[in-house]
Amino acid sequence: MTDHQDFMKEALNMAEIALKNNEIPVGCVFVHKNKMIAKEMNNTNKSFNGIFHCEIIAINNILKDYPSTIFEETDLYVTVEPCIMCASALRQLHIRSVYFGCANERFGGTGSVLRLHDDKGVDPTYPVFPGNYRKEAIFLLRQFYLQENKRAPKPKSKKNRVMKYDLPYLDLSRYESRIHIILSEKLILLVPQG
Repeated sequence: MTDHQDFMKEALNMAEIALKNNEIPVGCVFVHKNKMIAKEMNNTNKSFNGIFHCEIIAINNILKDYPSTIFEETDLYVTVEPCIMCASALRQLHIRSVYFGCANERFGGTGSVLRLHDDKGVDPTYPVFPGNYRKEAIFLLRQFYLQENKRAPKPKSKKNRVMKYDLPYLDLSRYESRIHIILSEKLILLVPQG
């Protein structure tokens, strides 16, 4: 097992805890010099605060103990592609790289909707490596959206919804061209070449 796999599994563990707490199941781990310096899960439902994404919470916790320059040598492992807000924050902090599970087709900031990680901006760009434990990340999200959200306004009934097991196509060309795909029977892990 590689360190990439271990870090992604820890991000998935955080997402599973989020799911058990009726949060959108997104988890992340920030890694500096092969050591986890923060791990978090979404906290938007419990806090009633839409910006309490796992990345933002972890960033704030890191900045309590470290200078912002630590992000230049830090990698993010997250179960879902960072949203536009989080992708922008990561760019401003000069994150070294981002590994994520599944695409965020509605709000993705690193390829699905916008490409904030490598557009022609002021701050340095960062590479992204999508598809790490993609299936597991998608199924966690699907489990969440099959549930009733007791805090939401009266929704349409979800009692007739069925779990889908087919996966959407992942167009890797939208993300990063310098990737190496490691395939096994149950795992697709994307790691940088070289």
